Amino acid sequence: MRLPDPSGVGPAPAPATISAPLTFLMAAACGAIVANLYYAQPLIALIGPDVGLPPKLASLVVTLTQIGYGLGLMLMVPLGDIIENKKLVLIAVGVTAFALLLAAVAPSALPFLGAVLFIGICSSIAQVLVPMAAHMASDAERGRTVGNVMGGLMVGILFARPLAGVLADLIGWRGVFFASAALMIGLALLLLRHLPQRHPHSGHTYAQLIGSLWSIFRDTPILRRRAFYQFALFADFSLFWTSAPLELAGEPFHLTQTQIAVFALAGAAGAISAPFAGRLADRGFGRIGTGLAIAGVLIAFALSGLVSVGSIAALVIAAILLDFCVQANMVFGQRSLFMLAPAIRSRLSGIYVATIFMGGAVGSAIASPLYETFGWAGILTAGIAFPLAAFLFYLTELFGSRAVAR
Repeated sequence: MRLPDPSGVGPAPAPATISAPLTFLMAAACGAIVANLYYAQPLIALIGPDVGLPPKLASLVVTLTQIGYGLGLMLMVPLGDIIENKKLVLIAVGVTAFALLLAAVAPSALPFLGAVLFIGICSSIAQVLVPMAAHMASDAERGRTVGNVMGGLMVGILFARPLAGVLADLIGWRGVFFASAALMIGLALLLLRHLPQRHPHSGHTYAQLIGSLWSIFRDTPILRRRAFYQFALFADFSLFWTSAPLELAGEPFHLTQTQIAVFALAGAAGAISAPFAGRLADRGFGRIGTGLAIAGVLIAFALSGLVSVGSIAALVIAAILLDFCVQANMVFGQRSLFMLAPAIRSRLSGIYVATIFMGGAVGSAIASPLYETFGWAGILTAGIAFPLAAFLFYLTELFGSRAVAR
């Protein structure tokens, strides 16, 4: 099914195929931008006392970043359907650099928290770059292009936490924010020079744009289905990566923060799945790939149960498999959505990722209470429940009407 163009203008002429260097630049940009969401997470214990945040409120550093990202997905990313995309990206990256500098020099909690809120909002601009890359690719190469760009985004997510820990040891937590601000300035210069313009074909006002989000979600079965799959899988992703460091720091492993960072880097190997998944989707294997990805997450969490007998190797394999499958399914979903009407791609991306983000918030929110109350057994139970629910829903796609899914 292809949605009609809601603007009434009709689709733009087919663009030229995106070049490999530009794909690499957009992938690197997505990774660098999204990494800003995660630098503060392992540094809360350092940041809180320095800016005057009491321990009970220190988690606001992460919470406000997440709230900002969610606001950006729903309020800023849709602008990609009405504002020239290059200009929008450059403005957002510039504001991000300013917010990072403010965070780096913040003398107290209030300006620091305000800065991280804007870091979250503006970091959502990565979800404009992804549909922009999809727009520049041909139909036959769209999955591969999205996979390559999403691979860069996933690398940013997975490497941000260990990188922040290492840099904080060398230059302090404020140095981490200074370094990222410098990176954003350099990135803005590269994008100014090399990112092409993309003028959306839409007659919407901003109010109409935001008002259309619910109708797009309501009237697009593929979006709802794909969002549910990835909601469940990303809940598992956040559940695992919030609780695994707690398990590794305690009995019987007693790993140091540096060793836990190495463990996180091992899990980052799963990011290689994005280009692979994109190629599979382009060849028509998106449906079966989705089932395998959901089943893979289920197997990963089942395998992680061996941590109870002291098997850290099982946990490493589970981390790699989990990251591999979560990222692959993300690409399968985006490729399906970006085959729909070009005029609404930014809104599709914003709604899709916002829903996934809610899944991640659920996973991280339940991780600590489950772990403190039931240990890894509680994490294992929830970790199996999420992909099991997704797999049961997937069976309705596999054996139900073929018209409901792609």
